[in-house]
Amino acid sequence: MKNKFNLPNYKGGSIVNLMSSIKKAFGGESLYQPLRGFDVESISDKNIILLVVDGMGYEYVKKYGKDSFLYNNLKGEMTSVLPATTASAMTSFTTGVAPQQHGLTGWFMYLKEIGAVSVILPFATRVGGLSLEKKVRYEDIYSQKSFFEGLKGESFALKDKNYSDSVYSLLASKGAKRLAFSNLNDFFRQIENTMKKSKKRKFMLAYWAKFDSICHHKGTDSKEALKHFIQLDKKIARLAKSIKDTNTTIIVTADHGLIDTKEENKIIKLENHPELYETLSMPLSGEPRVVYCYVKPQKTKEFETYIKTKLKNACEMYKSEELIQKNYFGLYEPNEKIKDRVGDYTLIMKDNFIMKDVVFGEEKNNLIGNHGGVSREEMIVPLIVI
Repeated sequence: MKNKFNLPNYKGGSIVNLMSSIKKAFGGESLYQPLRGFDVESISDKNIILLVVDGMGYEYVKKYGKDSFLYNNLKGEMTSVLPATTASAMTSFTTGVAPQQHGLTGWFMYLKEIGAVSVILPFATRVGGLSLEKKVRYEDIYSQKSFFEGLKGESFALKDKNYSDSVYSLLASKGAKRLAFSNLNDFFRQIENTMKKSKKRKFMLAYWAKFDSICHHKGTDSKEALKHFIQLDKKIARLAKSIKDTNTTIIVTADHGLIDTKEENKIIKLENHPELYETLSMPLSGEPRVVYCYVKPQKTKEFETYIKTKLKNACEMYKSEELIQKNYFGLYEPNEKIKDRVGDYTLIMKDNFIMKDVVFGEEKNNLIGNHGGVSREEMIVPLIVI
């Protein structure tokens, strides 16, 4: 194998295991074991803020965060889940289990229940962006119990006001008091006020998405991304100081990191591969870095041959069912729907290659920063404990 793949470590080294540690700190039990090397006893009587900065990977903090407040409180690293993307990883934060159980396998997800590829978090069709909310119950697509349900103490989920009341957010934060913010200052103001409000023990999951958005459009090496990182660093340092008398531990991490793809020859556009396109029974799903392919049964041989000969430098090809069996998506009994959601084949991209297709109604635009894959930049996230 040309590239070293960084796979999720669900046996004590992933964000799923971090959630087990937090659950244990609040007197609960989890399917997955606690995070190895993490001192649960030290937080067993504290308030806990889990601050998830979307896209802020471990490699980014190491490279650009030297001498920052976050870097100085860096305790180690963890893996994300597969795919290392918001839809799958944030759902692991809000359930405490891996995609193997919760069944959300990427931003684009084929739903056998409706016979179409969806954009799963906004809960719309990929073609045309038609809302599914009034036609389909989200509970029929996603039924995993929330991490907050039954958690001892008060629970809070803080998200952007633009999606804090979405059908996904309502289910993902069930059991918690939902809070919504409108900007960066409001985000930190609400965290501070909540921690100071009462003396009851609290757990808060606070999610900040803008860093990821900047990296998508400007790149991880951009001055805009660095400026925002420095801004976040100062805000978190100020927050820690302001709540120092509230017996609170702040854990800062990410759902994934990103890797930049700026070179045109690293972008595999399906429109330029008509022979490959003809082997597929539906549009691509998953992520540009971990691609699920649904292949016409009579075209299986042609599909495999094309990938092995024409795209061998760009990706590794796997039968998706084998990845489930080998625990790439998680341990233990799989969600009964996951086989339908990861296609017949999974292509895991090498280097910084991405694969894209376009369906009716979509613009032909390529993001600079991408995620979902198994590079260190994408898969490894920081464990920062304050």
